[in-house]
Amino acid sequence: MTDTRIVLDDDTRQLLGKVADRLGGSQPEAPMHAASRLYEALLCSQEKHGLTDAAFAAEQLLLAAAPQVRPGQTRGEYATLLRLVAEGVHP
Repeated sequence: MTDTRIVLDDDTRQLLGKVADRLGGSQPEAPMHAASRLYEALLCSQEKHGLTDAAFAAEQLLLAAAPQVRPGQTRGEYATLLRLVAEGVHP
């Protein structure tokens, strides 16, 4: 079997944690939407790097690492999943 996990750099792990903190800290029982995944990746990347090429690159790496949102998933559940990805526990 092939291991398909992505090797994450420190910046991506930190951004995954930041997104998880934001999602889990505000309305964790609310439904998670695919648009929120995209918005949080953009917002957190730009907060960290400003409006730069580095922010764009960080956003792309973050989106590659962040799993797609599953139907019925809450913000809190998705936050937990992001933390597992950041820790290397979930592919």
